Amino acid sequence: MNDRLPHEKGFHVSWDQIHRDARALAWRLDGKGPDGGAWKAVVGITRGGLVPAMIVSRELDIRVVDTISVKSYHSGGGAADNRSDAQVTKSPQAELMGDGTGILIVDDLVDSGKTLELVRSLYPKAHFATVYAKPSGKPMVDSYITEVSQDTWIFFPWDMALQYVQPMRGQD
Repeated sequence: MNDRLPHEKGFHVSWDQIHRDARALAWRLDGKGPDGGAWKAVVGITRGGLVPAMIVSRELDIRVVDTISVKSYHSGGGAADNRSDAQVTKSPQAELMGDGTGILIVDDLVDSGKTLELVRSLYPKAHFATVYAKPSGKPMVDSYITEVSQDTWIFFPWDMALQYVQPMRGQD
């Protein structure tokens, strides 16, 4: 019997690991833009997409960087996060975006795919890239680096603090 909570099936990502994986994403995207292989801009989905978007933009020497803010979770004041309908709270520059042609949209993770589904409806010709992908969200992504199971909770370094963790099986 498995009595662990879903978030206890964790995949812990360090700062070094997110940097390596985001660079690997940049290598995968290099030369794949529609303008002779170049991209017009990188748009990071806030908040998790900001770090990988910055790394990808640096590696590919893309100087135009913007953001789109999508809210689809809210914290229950210490309770587990609750999913709600995704909504855009900040849009990128309209004159830059058009239908998304030549735009690289980057996020840290695609989970259910609802966030990317909303953004894709706004910019259908953009290229969507994430560092990590879960099976339910994979159809919304054009490029990704690592797939994890749907029931894995990814712990990103910006959400973590160092502390003691109880062993998975019993006591020391």
